[in-house]
Amino acid sequence: MLNQWLYKQVDNSALVVFRVLFGFLITCEAWGAIATSWIRTTLVEPQFTFNFIGLDFLQPLPGDLMYYYYGLMGFFGVLVMLGYKYRFSVLAYGVMWTCVYLMQKSSYNNHYYLLMLLLGIMACFPANRYLSLDAKQNPEIKQNHMPRWVYIVIIAQLWIVYTYASVAKLYPDWLDASVAGQLMQSKADYWLVGEMLQQKWVHWCIAYFGIFFDLLIIPALLWKRTRKTAFIISIFFHLFNSFIFHIGIFPYLSLAFTLFFFPAETVQHIFLPKKSFYDAGEIIRPKNYKPILMVFGLYFLVQITLPLRHWFIQDNVLWTEEGHRLSWRMMLRSKSGRIHFKVVDKSTGKALPFNHRDWLSRKELRSVSTKPDCIWQFCQRVKKDYAAKGTDVAIYVDCKVSVNARPYHTLINPEVDMADAKWDYFWHNDWLMPSPDLSKREVKEHVLD
Repeated sequence: MLNQWLYKQVDNSALVVFRVLFGFLITCEAWGAIATSWIRTTLVEPQFTFNFIGLDFLQPLPGDLMYYYYGLMGFFGVLVMLGYKYRFSVLAYGVMWTCVYLMQKSSYNNHYYLLMLLLGIMACFPANRYLSLDAKQNPEIKQNHMPRWVYIVIIAQLWIVYTYASVAKLYPDWLDASVAGQLMQSKADYWLVGEMLQQKWVHWCIAYFGIFFDLLIIPALLWKRTRKTAFIISIFFHLFNSFIFHIGIFPYLSLAFTLFFFPAETVQHIFLPKKSFYDAGEIIRPKNYKPILMVFGLYFLVQITLPLRHWFIQDNVLWTEEGHRLSWRMMLRSKSGRIHFKVVDKSTGKALPFNHRDWLSRKELRSVSTKPDCIWQFCQRVKKDYAAKGTDVAIYVDCKVSVNARPYHTLINPEVDMADAKWDYFWHNDWLMPSPDLSKREVKEHVLD
């Protein structure tokens, strides 16, 4: 019965139109990075990047080659939009995007992670069966239908993302609107709305609208009675985010997803009026349907459990960052840090002249000042550099961090030699100091993550 439901054929208009929009947006993402200073500040100028730990082999290409890298990525995005060599093109973009995502954390963004997942998901979809160069060159693949599981996969993925984003906001600093206020501090000079964004009532609206939008938007789009209202609210929400937070293609990608919530007849009538509508409802089950079900079942099991891991790791994730990434913890807090490194020659016991600012870009300095994994990686890099010169060093870190405009407290145990410290990939690192009693506040300029 489940197999019949999943493999029942439905009209594919939503998927076809989404593929075109998706290809256009990922092209904008790649070529937009070239047009702005993102590639230069993130991948070209830094002496090294903070890759995901254990993936040191992923490093930016030398010189200006990363510009060509992104140019090629954008070209694959165009091919996805046109539906030419579709599966190869979307996989090629996906591999290249994943490599960049994993080779640097200074510009970490949950939306980048979502795009990595979507590229893999889209490679599994028959999105080139209509309105594509593939179908034009090979009419045998042309179809106006697709299996219903395509809808299920998209909606399930979105439901996971939005639900976890809502649940993560249910903590005191978000609920009292203080985080929303800190978010808006840097927007005071925005044209027309800057002054309004500093009002307390706006902070309360942002805080609770964010919680309820993330929690209810998917059910509201699924229910016919609330679908149009939810769509209008989505337009406002995502355009507001685009204007205020400058988060790239994500707001527009989110709006494109609403295609999967409207009746296929409506999508076909508006966007593909010449396409014949499919309503035969055949059940076409592939021979390898069991492995397909197992792969997607395992995928969603990981997606559901991965964001929960921080609950099983010692101490507060807001402080330790352990379990923060890949968990849809979006725009949740602000952090600022003060850091100093003491490099000691082990053979003499004398401190060596060292200024970490000579090693780090401005963007990387923000990460090293507040994020334990980046601090550890930086110490390993410094140790390796000195070892190449024949000097064995110990590195001690004096790092004080403030979370959500609260008082500064020591993050790293200053007595631990961080050059010799070990990194625990899955559990708590005991060289982190316990999280402080987050009870007092003091207003400071913070770095939002």
